[in-house]
Amino acid sequence: MECLSVRGGSSSCTRPRLSCPYRPVGIGIGRVLLVTGAAVAPTLGSVSFASAAEGRDDQETRTVRGTLPAGSPDFVYVPVEVPSGVRELRVSYTYEKPSVPAGTPGNALDVGIFDERGTELGGTGFRGWSGGARTEFFLRADDATPGYLPGPVREGTWHIALGPYTVAPQGLAYEITIALTYGEPAPVVPPVYPPERAKGRGRDWYRGDCHIHSWYSDGRRTPAGIAALARAAGLDFINSSEHNTSSAHAHWADVAGDDLLIMLGEEVTTRNGHVVALGTEPGTFVDWRYRARDNRFGRFARQIRRAGGLVVPAHPHATCVGCNWKFGFGEADAVEVWNGPYTPDDEMTLADWDSMLVASVRAGQTGQSGREWIPAMGNSDAHRAPDVVGRPQTVVLADGLRREAVLEGIRAGRSYVAESAKITLGFTVTGGPGERAGIGERLETDRDTPVTVRLEAAGAPRCVVRFVTDQGVLFSSAPLPVSGVGVVEWRTSASYAAYVRAELRHDAAAGPLPGVMAAFTNPVFLGRPAEGSGGR
Repeated sequence: MECLSVRGGSSSCTRPRLSCPYRPVGIGIGRVLLVTGAAVAPTLGSVSFASAAEGRDDQETRTVRGTLPAGSPDFVYVPVEVPSGVRELRVSYTYEKPSVPAGTPGNALDVGIFDERGTELGGTGFRGWSGGARTEFFLRADDATPGYLPGPVREGTWHIALGPYTVAPQGLAYEITIALTYGEPAPVVPPVYPPERAKGRGRDWYRGDCHIHSWYSDGRRTPAGIAALARAAGLDFINSSEHNTSSAHAHWADVAGDDLLIMLGEEVTTRNGHVVALGTEPGTFVDWRYRARDNRFGRFARQIRRAGGLVVPAHPHATCVGCNWKFGFGEADAVEVWNGPYTPDDEMTLADWDSMLVASVRAGQTGQSGREWIPAMGNSDAHRAPDVVGRPQTVVLADGLRREAVLEGIRAGRSYVAESAKITLGFTVTGGPGERAGIGERLETDRDTPVTVRLEAAGAPRCVVRFVTDQGVLFSSAPLPVSGVGVVEWRTSASYAAYVRAELRHDAAAGPLPGVMAAFTNPVFLGRPAEGSGGR
């Protein structure tokens, strides 16, 4: 199932959850309830296989059919009783897609699997998720379908997870075929992960794209293909961010190098919005089976941080079902303001983010989570051609090309977002002798002391420079020359502007609306911090 949006790749979207009786038909279907973490999740009757005889090397198959009514819960589980002696488990599924009235969502059914350790929220038994990107998958000790984790097929009750993304008024009729292959399992292959550092250039500005999908979720590119595109785009680092699976983590080591740092993460794709777990420790899986009303997100945000990563709400105003961010920003370490080609929903997110900056000033720069403010970033969310890896990209001032250093730069807001590596910015505010602050910093100066805001730009022909403050846009330049190189300065004071950030916009063709974004910076704050805020 493809997301119904230019964002692409969403395989979990929102719809009303209603209490409903299941009306299954076919082999081995009954109805019981299984309590899992956030909610009561309906579990269908078990699918059983004969006990394996010693040395058996054949295959057994079972087929299950059922119908999910409109208003189905977010997730439904089909238990599969797996005997001992199984070498490989394979699942395929189909479902009907009847015609629906105009404006009514049709059927879309996602799929994944949990092993004998169970379906408890937190993912102890998680073995894979492909959403609607695939109609079949397999698992065995040495290999698995992209999106799934290889490992032994142990004896016990496994659960096929069905996610009714959208259900037509006629209901969603499905058929699942489970095949077990018996025999001696292959040896388990230990995972190898990419290194956490690359050569780098010491303290410098590094370019990255932290939201990319490969064929390990619903993308169409291999890790090698993505790495080649990242290098061609002038990137220094990327982040693996597959939908609801960590299965790609062990497949990046071969394409990392001294010139490209590859961080690991996940796009946690809930029914109330998506969040990028950025730069987590290898093998970290973050569960997605909850909504904002379940009050579970804080638990998983803390898990991301314990794993060394950042919590980054993705495309908060995206228009696909379930993509709009509903969890608030109290747990955010950064926010993805610009996602892929610049569109009106990015403009809405930019406005929301700017309002959050104003609120942080009003609150003394200290929010609920102890943060002063939430930095912005931009990523491509690239899935397949013609999606452009590195459009846009986040340019981060970091002490080196190391995972911890890059994440610290993003967390501190020492970054700007550009549509490509052609654009380079230098943005500073200076006051009296020795008073100077850069992106993400604070210039501690008296309220009425004049300060100079300076933007140096390259690679932005005919772009207009705008300086934005807590009052709004207070300065707009004439278009830069066709060379794309220019310096723009503006004078202000802390009494007039609590912060200032820069935007480069493509010259608007006509009308009062600003042109499409070419680049923007995180803010520089002006004046002394409010008492108790700590400052930056």
